[in-house]
Amino acid sequence: MSDHDHANLTGSALRQAFLLTLLILVVEAAAGYFSHSLALLSDAGHIFTDVVALGLAWFAVVQARRPADQRRTYGYHRAGILTAMLNGATLILIVAGISYEAARRILHPEPVQGGIVIVAALAAIGVNAYVAVRLRADGPNLNVRAALLHVVGDIAASVGVIAAGLLIIFTGWLYADPLVSVAISALIAWSAIRIVLDTLNVLMEGVPAGIDLEQVARAVGSTPGVDSVHDLHVWSISGQQVALSCHIVVSEELPAARSEHLVRRVEEAVCARFGIGHTTIQVEACHPCSGEALEHGLGDHNHPHSAAEVGSIRSPGS
Repeated sequence: MSDHDHANLTGSALRQAFLLTLLILVVEAAAGYFSHSLALLSDAGHIFTDVVALGLAWFAVVQARRPADQRRTYGYHRAGILTAMLNGATLILIVAGISYEAARRILHPEPVQGGIVIVAALAAIGVNAYVAVRLRADGPNLNVRAALLHVVGDIAASVGVIAAGLLIIFTGWLYADPLVSVAISALIAWSAIRIVLDTLNVLMEGVPAGIDLEQVARAVGSTPGVDSVHDLHVWSISGQQVALSCHIVVSEELPAARSEHLVRRVEEAVCARFGIGHTTIQVEACHPCSGEALEHGLGDHNHPHSAAEVGSIRSPGS
């Protein structure tokens, strides 16, 4: 199967998961309103985080198909990151609203129709289980795996809602509803904080989670033919598109044609081990950079140009 066909299947699975989860959100929100269950409304809020995650994953797949142009040379991958940042902030506001209502209901308990709560939560578990199986069958795509974790978390939250409904039916203990809603709001808060921190790291062009810069440096430097590596940068264009730029120092006797083959070997090494698919590698032999350029950081020096050339265009990673 080609990469294009696999991308189409991934997009189809994410679109179906997004639409089904959106349906669950509407059902649980309506059931929570009519049953007066804050726990069910909180679960609807948690499902909203799934809708956001699945929508962004689907959006990322669609945007990845759009070609780069003269103004956006990396394409439109960052659009999903900006949307994620906005949605993360919105989720924090939802948590604040749920927490306030939970405190009010603990002080003044309200009657809850436990039967409606259980039926709605069971429906949510059934649909989410189908979505989880559908996404898991799609393969090891990192974007899909992240969305799958959100769906599994929502199944766990729905189990808590069912437990609250059963307690209310068999014991009449109304405090179960606001207490479960507080637990679910904590899950929403955790998801929101992770979304904000992850998107902030992307926008700051930080090293992506799961990648050790020192290990990348060793992998590049240990490639046969590379004497040393410096001015190394690894950053994320989007949540799934990782880029690398660096300078490698080689022997002066190395022919230009072999240097090109060496660059290919470095690219293959970082792609196979770290999943880095976009690389910009500069080969240096006669006049390697020195001084502060040997550090991983950008510093005040990049290339041995005169001051008059400082304003020239440079690549994002240089």
